[in-house]
Amino acid sequence: MKQKAVFLDRDGTLNKDVGYPDSFEAIEIYSYSYEAVRRINIAGLLAVVVTNQSGIGRGLIEEETLREIHDKMRDLFIQNDARLDGFYYCPHYIHSMNPIFRKDCSCRKPNPGMALRAAEDLNIMLKESYMVGDKAEDIEFGLNIEATPILLLTGHGQKARRTLSEKSLKPDYVAKNLLDAVDWIIAKEQKIA
Repeated sequence: MKQKAVFLDRDGTLNKDVGYPDSFEAIEIYSYSYEAVRRINIAGLLAVVVTNQSGIGRGLIEEETLREIHDKMRDLFIQNDARLDGFYYCPHYIHSMNPIFRKDCSCRKPNPGMALRAAEDLNIMLKESYMVGDKAEDIEFGLNIEATPILLLTGHGQKARRTLSEKSLKPDYVAKNLLDAVDWIIAKEQKIA
């Protein structure tokens, strides 16, 4: 059976944006993120992380280290009674010294590649899903996959708001943080039901 998902940006959405974290210790998860993801789970929606990680292509972090960070994040959410159903990342950087990562790819947000892969892996209905993030690329990504885009004012949210306005793009909702966004999503889902 096809499912709805809440696609979540990582840095600035689930955790503080500290640039290019190269260890789990550099990740500071927002205290409300566990409750927000728990509410997504209870609502019967998938919680799927989609994150641009050009730090790999830039040589700032190894791909294996990124996988370890995501495994530890997944475990920490489980310890807090919350489930992240998938992690998808784009390692590419167009100016990478490593030819493996030097490409103009279809998976770097706002391109839809990560969502298309997740939709196939997890049987997701993209048009019935949501995208939550703090950057203009997150909102454009949501629009590109025809999901409902929600802008957070955490992280780069204020800057993104200006950028989107300049591009005449509008999120369906502007939330103060992830918990606010999830409450809006659940209220919308209850109206649909």
